[in-house]
Amino acid sequence: MDELDRAIVNALQGGFPLSDEPYREVAEQLGIAEAELIARLRRMLEEKTLTRFGPMFQVERMGGAFVLAALAVPEADYERVAEQVNALPEVAHNYRREHALNMWFVLATETPGGIAAAIEKIERATGLKVYAFPKLKEYFVEMRLAA
Repeated sequence: MDELDRAIVNALQGGFPLSDEPYREVAEQLGIAEAELIARLRRMLEEKTLTRFGPMFQVERMGGAFVLAALAVPEADYERVAEQVNALPEVAHNYRREHALNMWFVLATETPGGIAAAIEKIERATGLKVYAFPKLKEYFVEMRLAA
């Protein structure tokens, strides 16, 4: 990442304009053209510098559900299982842990019943038990990363 990429990431973490031309507004604040902003965002996503760029929704308020889930994946199968899990549209993101439960991911579905169906799909595809950890209490923690 160069200095402009860092400025873009830092500028977009705290919010995104709700307007007819939000990319133009952000680009103007950064002193660049809208097309350059969009091209840089695309490149950072393609290179996996950014893993995601988009809004965060409270899925439960829209009738959906989400849950933190984990798998105990044998090391020899880790990459295969990661590909299987990440291929599902219900998987928001996935990360590795140094723990018996070494693969953690978030499942998000349009309906509460979708969670059980997604868990069943993963268990069937991988042959592994999914451990689901539903939210008991909600906290808001604003996390901003300095790029």
